[in-house]
Amino acid sequence: MNELKTELKQLVIDALDLEDVTVDDIDSSEPLFIDGLGLDSIDALELGLALQKCYGIKLTADSEETRKHFASIDSLAELVASHKNA
Repeated sequence: MNELKTELKQLVIDALDLEDVTVDDIDSSEPLFIDGLGLDSIDALELGLALQKCYGIKLTADSEETRKHFASIDSLAELVASHKNA
């Protein structure tokens, strides 16, 4: 799971062109939006597209479930892992 979290952190950095952020700068349990990494709704769309491209995961933009999955790297890792095992 740690390897997947590292992979997801790099995906976030690459998909959103976060130039001054490294994998080590991102805390897996820290919020991705507003507090924590400080991403916004445009970042969420770009991240959603990257997840679809890399892992074949399709998300509903305004669903409460999607918001839960995007809460942190930990929750994204759980989503990707469950999708891989499905």
